[in-house]
Amino acid sequence: MASKEDTKFVDEKHGINIESVSDDSLPSYEDAAVTTGAPTEKISPLGYHVDWISVIFLNVSKMIGTGVFSTPGSILKGVGSIGLSLIFWVIGYFFAGAQLAVYLEYASYFPHRSGADVAYLEKAYPRPRFLMPTAFAVQSVILSFSSSNAIVLARYILVAAGADHQSTWNIRGLAVGAYTVIILIGIASTKWSLRLSNAIGVVKVITLIFISITGLVVLGGHTRVEDPHANFRRAFEGTTSNGNGLATALVKVNFAYAGFENAFNVLNEVKNPVKTMKRYAPISLTAVFVLYFFCNIAYFAAIPKEEIRTSGELTASLFFTAVFGNNRSVTALSALVAVSSFGNLLAVVIGSSRIIRECGRQGVLPYPRFWASTRPFNTPLGPYLLKWVLTVIVILAPPAGDAFNFIVDIQSYPANVFTFLLTLGLWFVRKRRKAIGAPRGEFIAWNVVLIFTMAVNVYLLVLPWVPPEGGIYAGDVSFFYATYCIVGLGFLAISAIVYALVIVILPKLGNYTIRQRLERLSDGAQANSLVKVPNDQLAEWDATHDEHGDVIERKSDSPHDTTQKPL
Repeated sequence: MASKEDTKFVDEKHGINIESVSDDSLPSYEDAAVTTGAPTEKISPLGYHVDWISVIFLNVSKMIGTGVFSTPGSILKGVGSIGLSLIFWVIGYFFAGAQLAVYLEYASYFPHRSGADVAYLEKAYPRPRFLMPTAFAVQSVILSFSSSNAIVLARYILVAAGADHQSTWNIRGLAVGAYTVIILIGIASTKWSLRLSNAIGVVKVITLIFISITGLVVLGGHTRVEDPHANFRRAFEGTTSNGNGLATALVKVNFAYAGFENAFNVLNEVKNPVKTMKRYAPISLTAVFVLYFFCNIAYFAAIPKEEIRTSGELTASLFFTAVFGNNRSVTALSALVAVSSFGNLLAVVIGSSRIIRECGRQGVLPYPRFWASTRPFNTPLGPYLLKWVLTVIVILAPPAGDAFNFIVDIQSYPANVFTFLLTLGLWFVRKRRKAIGAPRGEFIAWNVVLIFTMAVNVYLLVLPWVPPEGGIYAGDVSFFYATYCIVGLGFLAISAIVYALVIVILPKLGNYTIRQRLERLSDGAQANSLVKVPNDQLAEWDATHDEHGDVIERKSDSPHDTTQKPL
C-alpha cells in the first residue's frame, strides 16, 4: 500500500475546498460538489480486516446460497427448454458483469465509502436534497430481512439430521435459533466472522466442483445413468415465448448471481480498495459462473427433463439420487446445502449491516449516532440488531405458503428500480466530475455496458406485468400474479410520502428548515444528524457551519446550543 498523502484541491466553480487523506496517490474528490449525505470516513472506524481473500469469498458466499441447488428447475420451467436455460445462465453472467462494471466505476470515485448502493445513489442524486437517502433508507429498513434463507437453512439442517417430522414451528424455531447465532458471530468480531465466511466459502466451492466433475463423469457414461445425452439431443425443444415465464426465469437467474457486489458494502474496510476490487471482484463472479454452468450440465446429464421441471427446490437432491442411488448421498448433500446456507446468511449480514449503518450515517434514520457507533466490539451493533429483529418477525409472523413466498418476492422489485437509477446516475456523476476538473477515474465502464445494464433492468421491471400462461392466477402464488410488483411500487410510494412529510411539508408548517450537522463519535465514527433550524436563525446557522454541517465559528460562548432540535 502506498504511503498516505495529504492532498488538497479547490473547486473554483463551487467554492469548495476538497481535502482528503487517501490510501492511494490519486485524489478521491469524494465530497466535491455534493455536500449532502454521510460524511466520508477517511480512516475506517471498523478497521481493515477485509483482504483480497475476503473480497472473493464475501462475494462467493453471497452468490452461492441455495440457488444453484434449487433454481435450475424453476428456470427450466420458465424458459421451456434445456438450451435456452443454459443460455439464460450465460446472460445472467454478462448482466452481472455489466453491473459489476458500474460498481467498479463508483468505487473508483468514492473509495472511502462503504454501503455500495446507499452511498452511490446519494452521490448520483443530491437533488432534491435528502430524497434519495430517505427513499433508500425506508426500503432498507422495511425490507431488511433474510427470512427465506433462514427457513431454507432450517429445513436442510433437519433433513441432514434425519428428522422424520418437520412441522412449521419446528422449522421456524430452528431458523430463529440459527439466525441468532449468525448475528452474534457478526456482532462479536469482524475479523473472525470474515474468517468463518471464507472457510465456508471454500466448502461451497469444493461442493460445486464435486458436482461439476461428477457431471462430467456422468456424461462419459461411467455411472448408473442410462442415457446421459438424452436432454442434449433436442436441446431447444419446448422453448416458450411467454413473456412472464421468460421474465420470471431471468429474475431467478439474476437472483442466483446476486452477491457479486457484496464486497463493495465493506469498501472502506479494504486496503487499496480500488486496485483490490478491480482485480478480485471479477474473479469471484467468473469463478461462480463457471461452477454454475457446469453444475447445470451435471443436472441435465443425470435427470430427465420433466423431473427437473417439477423438481422445485430438490434439483440437486434428484441429481445425487440419480447418480449414487441411496439416501446417504441425499443426507450428505443436505448437510452441504445447510453449510452453504449458513455461509450465505453470514456474508449477507456482514454486507447489509454496513448498508444500514450508511443509511443511519446519512441522518435520515433517527438516532444517527446509534447506527454509526462501532462500540463495544468494533462492529456495527445497531444495524445487526435491526437485521435480527426484522428477520425474526418475518420468520414467525406470516402464514406458511403463498404469503411467505409473496413477502420474499416483494424485495426484488424495488431493488431493480434502484439498480436502474444507479446505472443512470453514473452519467450524472461523470458530468459533475468533469465540471470541477476531476481527473479520469481508475476504472471507466463502457457506455454500451451501461446501456445494456439499463435495458435488462427495464426488462426486469416491465415483463413481470405480462400475464403468465393460464391466466392472471397462474403465477407462483395463488392470487393475482403481479401483486408483488404492485406492493413493491407501494413501498416506493411510502418512501416518497415519508420524504414529502418530513423534509417538505412539516418544515413549511413549522417555519423551520432542515440542515445537516456533523457528529463525531469517540470511536472515530462520523455521522450526520438532520436538525430543525428556525427560519429566523437560518442565516446565523449557515454562517457558522460549512456545507457539510461542521462548525466553523461559534457566535456564543454558551457550551450548549439548544436552538436547533434534532429530527
